[in-house]
Amino acid sequence: MFEKVLIANRGEIAVRVIRACRELGIATVAVYSSADASSLHVAYADEAVCVGPPPAAQSYLVTENLIMAAVTHGADAIHPGYGFLAENAGFSRLCADNDITFIGPGPESIELMGDKAMARATMMAAAVPVTPGSDGVITDAAQAEAVAREVGLPVMVKASAGGGGKGIRVVYDGEALAAAVRQASGEAQAAFGDGAVYVEKYLARPRHVEIQILADGRGHAIHLGERDCSIQRRHQKLIEEAPSPAVSPELRARMGKAAVDAALAAGYKGAGTVEFLLDGSGEFYFMEMNTRVQVEHCVTEMVTGIDIVKTGIRVAAGESLPIRQDDVAIAGHAIEFRINAEDPDRDFLPAPGPVRGWSPPGGPWVRLDSHVYPGYVVPPFYDSLLAKLVIWGRDRGEALARARWALAQFRVEGVPTTISFHLRVLEHPLFQAGAVSTHFIDEDLAETPVGVEPPPAG
Repeated sequence: MFEKVLIANRGEIAVRVIRACRELGIATVAVYSSADASSLHVAYADEAVCVGPPPAAQSYLVTENLIMAAVTHGADAIHPGYGFLAENAGFSRLCADNDITFIGPGPESIELMGDKAMARATMMAAAVPVTPGSDGVITDAAQAEAVAREVGLPVMVKASAGGGGKGIRVVYDGEALAAAVRQASGEAQAAFGDGAVYVEKYLARPRHVEIQILADGRGHAIHLGERDCSIQRRHQKLIEEAPSPAVSPELRARMGKAAVDAALAAGYKGAGTVEFLLDGSGEFYFMEMNTRVQVEHCVTEMVTGIDIVKTGIRVAAGESLPIRQDDVAIAGHAIEFRINAEDPDRDFLPAPGPVRGWSPPGGPWVRLDSHVYPGYVVPPFYDSLLAKLVIWGRDRGEALARARWALAQFRVEGVPTTISFHLRVLEHPLFQAGAVSTHFIDEDLAETPVGVEPPPAG
């Protein structure tokens, strides 16, 4: 096992990794920008080092500073968390060059799954279902038009190196396809330094269902069931739940096998997620693989009792998977609500500033992953996530009822949050019925009144 781990991240995920390391008896080193000097992850770690000024490009993304911090503080491993450098193959290689273990997959797996066109081709070779579309990247609008004629409109033009909703265009009219290719390619070039795009059939109202996998890099991989992440805006998730209301045990087995096949085809090691689109007929299609721990890993931990972060650390240290597929059991239902410092009535505009009051809910079966405290100042430089509120119930109905109470108890003063939005979603009949799609916020929720008062706190 490792003696000391440097966490190359900030916020709640840094706190989460520190807690996992502490349970494993591993010392920790936190890194922080000058804007995060008073953050909880700095206080919780055994050691801490400033790696630069507030902008991430000058601190959390400076690989040389992170490696130097690890070397000078005697860390023998680095955990990247999610975001920042978590899916950066170059950083993974740099760790290896300095005899530091990168807690995550190898650079080859990161590169393979990071290139969406290559990932798609790999999945096709492994017989994992993919959405009909181009076999690889396209080089001009004529190729895009040929694919559109073959699969039928509407189609999506997607960046091969994409992520976070960038480099994506939906095309309903064939005359708009050439412009969409130019726009998506230009946006991808600006965002990722790679303008390659591909084309695939656009599914009108799919669900976003992902499978959590664990692999030890020795040919052993398992899945931990699915998470439904359909409640999202601009391709950014806001609510996740496990299991999915739309997935039967038989479908779970099929999707789980496809995810394990995907992980093995990628030569995967560690914790990862295979994301699928699920249509109304029960057919599912590979979308992408996230080669890191996900923000929403908590809901899977709540229904399986398996610590995904600790397992990822153990595997990175050279251990075999401590669990078999037959050991995995789904118990009850869990829902995660992302509490962001955003104004949902202003198109989720980020709202940095001081948190004057912070009174989160508690009680049995209520989990809160956060780095916030009264007086904490939300910096304007990073993601607006304040906390993840995760609720467990014996079934979905109980989880929903408990979630209403917990959200109503949650008090945040000083910055607007997404709490009111979550309460609004909970009252929507489609969400209550579990009959949502990735268009729920833009289409279904948009038709309902904006102002929803939270239920009484008592």
